[in-house]
Amino acid sequence: MKNSSTVTKFILIGFSSSFENQMLIFWTFFLIYAVALVVNFLIILAISTCRKLHTPMYFLLINLSIINVCSISIIVPKLLQILLTQRKTIAFPGCITQVFLFTLTLGTELLLLAFMAFDRYAAICQPLQYTVIMKKEVCFGTMAGLWLIGIINSSIQTGLVLQLSFCDSNIINHFFCYLPPMFKISCSDTSLNEIMVFAASIVIAIGSCTLTFLSYWFILRSIFRIHSTEGKKKAFSTCSSHLLVVSFYYSTIIYTFLRPASMYSLEEDKVIAIIYSVVTPVLNPLIYSLRNTDVKQALRKLIDRKFFQQDLF
Repeated sequence: MKNSSTVTKFILIGFSSSFENQMLIFWTFFLIYAVALVVNFLIILAISTCRKLHTPMYFLLINLSIINVCSISIIVPKLLQILLTQRKTIAFPGCITQVFLFTLTLGTELLLLAFMAFDRYAAICQPLQYTVIMKKEVCFGTMAGLWLIGIINSSIQTGLVLQLSFCDSNIINHFFCYLPPMFKISCSDTSLNEIMVFAASIVIAIGSCTLTFLSYWFILRSIFRIHSTEGKKKAFSTCSSHLLVVSFYYSTIIYTFLRPASMYSLEEDKVIAIIYSVVTPVLNPLIYSLRNTDVKQALRKLIDRKFFQQDLF
């Protein structure tokens, strides 16, 4: 960690500097964070307590909710502290921790969304073989593999950041420690870092996106072969929620990491980062719960049981 001798803390620029705007941003992010925690934990509890939902699809949905809670918790609590206290500093180890954990959850979520698309492919295109293809051992083994790939990628990216020197500036023009803004302020050669970020984007982001689109290509072919309108609607309803989530998420991630350097804008990047790091952890559970009858029923039972127990007490 050769840069630890020159920089012991970073300053996060964040958003608007006026106090009124800072308070508005604080309460907005506080509300988003609270909603994200509540809805994701509700989905985890509802699926865990409802035996009907102990299936591969909902096992993956639990993992998505766990990742959503982790990813938003890496960023928002520190941002809320900065907005409330007006102290915009973050210690060097804390900044590196943010880089590692955010890169880990980002990569793992991309891979998980691709695996969820494969799950929908297996359910719709291979219904008779579904229980064999998506058996418990496959689900647990694949999830462990996805986390391992995420850890390896995050370790490489973070290790390369630790090789950089930050001797000219410690001011990060962002609201959390994020790779591209950190490259901007480094006085070292960041070409290797940028190559590895681009390579990871190709392998993880484009690879996940390709697998997802292939899965949906086969899904759509199977749906169009169904003769009854009711059958088509039922088949499409099983994957419509996931399709909404991946369309929203992949578009922002791919635009962020694969656009040309000439089009890069830090201010624009902040807005896009808010979408995929703060907004999607709220939208994902809402999309799945509002568009999924089984999840809505499980949530209703969970809430009714809670209130019923309180009334008895």
